[in-house]
Amino acid sequence: MNSHSTYDVIIIGAGVSGSFIAQTLATSGRRVLVLEAGSAFTRTTYPRKEIDSNSRLYWGGGIELNTSASIGLLRPKVVGGGSIMNQALVDRFDDNALDSWKGTSGINYFNSASMASWYEKAESELVINEIPLEWRNGNCHIFAEGFKANGFKCAPLKRAQANCCYADGNDCIECLAGCRIDSKQSMPVTTLRRALKAGAQLISDFEVKALKYSSDLSMVSGRWKDGREYHFSAKKIVLASGAIGNSRLLLNNGFQKSLPALGKRFFTHPQYMVMAIYEKEINSHRSGFQSYKSDDPNFRRQGFKLENVFAPPVAIGMLIRGFGNKHLDTMKKYNHMACIEVAVRDTNPGHIRINSKGRAIISKELNQEDLRRKQAGMNAINAIFNSTGAKEIIPGDIGIGLHLMGGCGIGTESSKSVVAPDFTLHGYPNLICADSSIFPDAPGINPSLTIMALSKMAGASLVKEGK
Repeated sequence: MNSHSTYDVIIIGAGVSGSFIAQTLATSGRRVLVLEAGSAFTRTTYPRKEIDSNSRLYWGGGIELNTSASIGLLRPKVVGGGSIMNQALVDRFDDNALDSWKGTSGINYFNSASMASWYEKAESELVINEIPLEWRNGNCHIFAEGFKANGFKCAPLKRAQANCCYADGNDCIECLAGCRIDSKQSMPVTTLRRALKAGAQLISDFEVKALKYSSDLSMVSGRWKDGREYHFSAKKIVLASGAIGNSRLLLNNGFQKSLPALGKRFFTHPQYMVMAIYEKEINSHRSGFQSYKSDDPNFRRQGFKLENVFAPPVAIGMLIRGFGNKHLDTMKKYNHMACIEVAVRDTNPGHIRINSKGRAIISKELNQEDLRRKQAGMNAINAIFNSTGAKEIIPGDIGIGLHLMGGCGIGTESSKSVVAPDFTLHGYPNLICADSSIFPDAPGINPSLTIMALSKMAGASLVKEGK
């Protein structure tokens, strides 16, 4: 490889969006290069210790913080992106979310009828199942029983998974650091694998630092972990490194001068994990540990959702109150803990900026309405735990941002958005973006499937344009 290589399309980021677009373009005969700052792993090489996975699979060594340190931002840094770290939850957006997007962005295709075929195309790339009832663990049963006791409505989560082999002793909690049996339909075992088979090239451990735009041939520059620098050129550049990654790259290269909305309207679905301790063992970390979501129209109207979740010991230890022996005594009850999470459909957007060293600075807080939504969710969780015999309830004090959205919002007006309805950046027809950074507001629904659908749309547009 020389010090400079040229491709038809360069994709910055090997997560969900980048992988879907790479597959579409590579199978159409384009010469595609995917650049990823994180490392590539296989099912036999994913870190098996929690501390190692935090340091090797995330930016910031495991966590980044907003300016007030009230929200911990979890941003994957790995080939496959969020599809490696999440629980592969795939939900279509409802009319409520799409209508809000249409109103904010002015884009008419944000409606259920127009999006349906793209959702179908995305779903066809994956195996989608529910965790079988017999393998839903104790935490799941508490969730379902508590919902029934309180007259709330819940539903099984749809998950992109093939065969988790629970009978062989596999536990879904391991998937938070990469699936060791390739059951989870992550990008390296689905769309990215197909893209590479079709001829796309992947370079991992390479962080893009510079982007020089041209209407003819744009150039990206970056370096490997060992410090070697390199330059690549292409007619088209696809930005697929997420809300913070895309915003940071564009801000560091001066695009805010022509894109005044850059870095603005950043959302996270702030999530708060509430633990409860029971007399009996719950073993929330075993088997199929995340299988239910709230499906209650009243919750939706109030702006929050609930899911049964859990985490490995280090993460739980960071969330539990107390110090010294008190904290140790609580952690000894790990097997007796249940957990339910409230995710807020946040109304108060944050702002992504850069400091003098080019690092991302995240201003993101909850306003009074967001705090009201959080408390309404907490009240519902307390009712669920109390009705199912919890001995002690431990409130969730630390906000967690897993769904990082916005910063390059899509819309018809260049003064209020960064990305145009055709997925090109306003004024930059050879820069394309279709990942979570283009979300115009918080949908209140898991974003993965919609990222896939939008990336399908963007990829098809690029193929059509090329023809």
